[in-house]
Amino acid sequence: MFADFKSDGFMYCLILAVIIFVCLQALFFMKKAWTRGKELGITTDKLKNAVTSSAIFSFAPAIGIAVTVITLSVALGYVLPWIRLTVIGAIQYETTAAIAALEAAGLSGGISQAVTNPEIFATIAWVMTIGSILPLILIPIILKKIQKGVSDVASKNSKWMDVMTAAAFIGLIAAFIGRGLAGTGSKKEAIIGDGAGVLSLTALIASIGFMLFFTLINKKLKKNWIDALAMPLSMVLAMVVVVLVNQFAPELAAVEWRY
Repeated sequence: MFADFKSDGFMYCLILAVIIFVCLQALFFMKKAWTRGKELGITTDKLKNAVTSSAIFSFAPAIGIAVTVITLSVALGYVLPWIRLTVIGAIQYETTAAIAALEAAGLSGGISQAVTNPEIFATIAWVMTIGSILPLILIPIILKKIQKGVSDVASKNSKWMDVMTAAAFIGLIAAFIGRGLAGTGSKKEAIIGDGAGVLSLTALIASIGFMLFFTLINKKLKKNWIDALAMPLSMVLAMVVVVLVNQFAPELAAVEWRY
């Protein structure tokens, strides 16, 4: 009865409705922006250039979104991650929310194992969705106050502002690096992918290496498009490296830390 619940007709109807809504919304605001640009006296050529450059630079985050969908597809199928990331979401949030819901349900395999229980699948969907609703509510209410506080700090000491911003970003990255380096899997079940190991270290080292490579290339060539594509390309290439390691050295790839 529930064999194909992750990719049945109902799920595809949902994603179709979401895609149509998002596309119509984008077209609506593009038309409004085009009309306003004409009112301000901006030439048609400049408006076309703005549309073209925006479309090009949207390609970079699209790669990251595709990577996230692929990452979550083993556990959740393609449709639910596709729905989530068509509207709002990022790999940092979606994977964390999915793993938290799975662990709360008593499943230790993480997103490396397929979810076969419809109730657990629905719980994950609710956790991922409700968690991303809160910022949409809070931002209109408190963003102005936060921006004022940030501006006040920056006006008094710009260096301190840089330190706080860097600390927040480094803290976020450190959480993922810590899981990749020291995450422990179940010793009883020995589920591949539920803990850190050779593959997670390979992904970490490869992604850092590719990111440094693209950063150096960007500094020499000074091309903005390289900077925009650096992170998603690093993610994709790191995944390719992991797949190759798993393909050609499966015994090594299966090594993970377990408690």
